Amino acid sequence: MSLKKIAELAGTSIATVSRVLNDTSRKCNDAQLKERILNAAKEIGYVPNVAAKNLKSGVGNSSEPFIVDILLTRFNSLNSDYFFKELYESIREEMLRKNCVFGKFLNIPDIQNSKNTTSFSKKNTGLIILGKCPEQVISDLKKKYSYMVGVDRNPTDYEYDEIVCSGTSAAIMAMDYLISLGHRKIAYIGDCTYETRYIGYYQALLNNNIPLDYNFVYPSDQTKEGGYNAYLSILEKGNLPTAIFCANDAAAIGTLEAIKKHRRKGYSPSVISIDNIYQSGKTAPMLTTVDIPKRDMGHFAVTVLVDKMSGVYDRNIRVMFPCKLVIRESCTYCT
Repeated sequence: MSLKKIAELAGTSIATVSRVLNDTSRKCNDAQLKERILNAAKEIGYVPNVAAKNLKSGVGNSSEPFIVDILLTRFNSLNSDYFFKELYESIREEMLRKNCVFGKFLNIPDIQNSKNTTSFSKKNTGLIILGKCPEQVISDLKKKYSYMVGVDRNPTDYEYDEIVCSGTSAAIMAMDYLISLGHRKIAYIGDCTYETRYIGYYQALLNNNIPLDYNFVYPSDQTKEGGYNAYLSILEKGNLPTAIFCANDAAAIGTLEAIKKHRRKGYSPSVISIDNIYQSGKTAPMLTTVDIPKRDMGHFAVTVLVDKMSGVYDRNIRVMFPCKLVIRESCTYCT
């Protein structure tokens, strides 16, 4: 009856629901329909019958399926974070290929408010952490989960398995490109608290003998609204930078919208960021950004977690992915 309920919520047929849920990598002619189906499945807590699928395909079903919980560290919903929403799509695809079952979405308060510290500690249940996890929460997580893998731009001190693309390297790459265009007055919009992208911003300035001017640093929650409001603060200060480095694409998209809406004659700063989410290629001008390999990172996260739960290795590991500059239209030479 679950498929029927999902079909009713999504406004489509049971056959279409079955095709999408059995192959999340399938491309739908109607992307919004696929999204409605996946959201409806999530809403009713749909869990695929892995045992039945294995039986049909001839795979033995004597062992329990691996259950994977997802912890969102920065936002309450994937809809609030474009980067991790895209990354989760690749995680879901790999979970399906490896016959893993989705458990639940969790937030930091779910961990902090849990009274039973062993309620999640099961041999067949693991956790994928999306984003930077507060240090005080990590010890609680270790009491709840025997198997954890984090996916982020900020590595820990091998507190758990990690799939990382260095935020420091990505920031230096973005800053070096701006500096190669002649920019020296470069603003930063983003998180400044133990954030590797802010460290990379500062390091790039030092590497090029450019003094750090705190008047060009604008702390932000790295959302679209945060980028928009940060740009308004830049205009209010009056000491205008020639370029703006945003810690992520979401903030950069908000910044570009603010630049367009609050035009100032003779002033059009270059804007660069990190992530290369889908929307970054749809802005006007199209956003120059540093690509983080979300698809590969998501696939490796599931692989590492399953290997750990299967006893392939004992020590915590870190898999590092390289980043890549994607040059588009939002950056120009300093004049």
